[in-house]
Amino acid sequence: MTLKPEDLGKKHQAEDHWIPLRDLMTGVMMIFLLVALAYMIKVEAEIKKVKEIAIVYDQLRTELYQDLEEEFKQDLPKWGAELDRDSTIRFKEPEVLFSTGKDELKPMFKLILDDFFPRYMKILTSAKYRNAIQEVRIEGHTSSIWNNSTTNEEAYFLNMALSQARTRSTVHYVLELPSVASEAGWLRTYLTANGLSSSKLVVNEDGTENFSRSQRVEFRVRTDAESRIARIIETSK
Repeated sequence: MTLKPEDLGKKHQAEDHWIPLRDLMTGVMMIFLLVALAYMIKVEAEIKKVKEIAIVYDQLRTELYQDLEEEFKQDLPKWGAELDRDSTIRFKEPEVLFSTGKDELKPMFKLILDDFFPRYMKILTSAKYRNAIQEVRIEGHTSSIWNNSTTNEEAYFLNMALSQARTRSTVHYVLELPSVASEAGWLRTYLTANGLSSSKLVVNEDGTENFSRSQRVEFRVRTDAESRIARIIETSK
């Protein structure tokens, strides 16, 4: 079949339109590949940032736990105390701490604090941790009961006042220890008393309240890991 001259013109015109369209599609594909590559790079950067955050937090937490464990492992059992992995030191024998309904430290608890607190402060105020501490919390916890004539709400608020009074008494006692007098300024800045009533009960395996273990005093450290994490995130933006 012989093409007429006008048919040949139409064919060349169609091919002329096809070539720019092919180039356009190639350009779109290149843009898509570049966007995908940029996304992959961003994801890798985010993964790296998360790893840095985890390392910062875990290293400080682990080293503090190890140092506290090494210092107090021989003493915790005789004090009726325990050390958690988050570096919380918990005094869990209520008969050693305070008389029922009272906020005055028992003589045995004073003796324990005489030994424990200066050594505790030596670790926290060392060059390794001193600038990483945001708060040293002394927390007082109670059971949920008060007496048979009080409602649950009344018991909660009575125990709140009691737990706050007990932690204030504990803070006052340790601040007066001559062995930590050189750190009095640092302690007044970072040491806090926190009465939490029955808000964080200890429960048995069957879900019932452990009335004895709920009555405790805890020494808990807050570090600046959160601030370090914020700085990592900010600098990575």
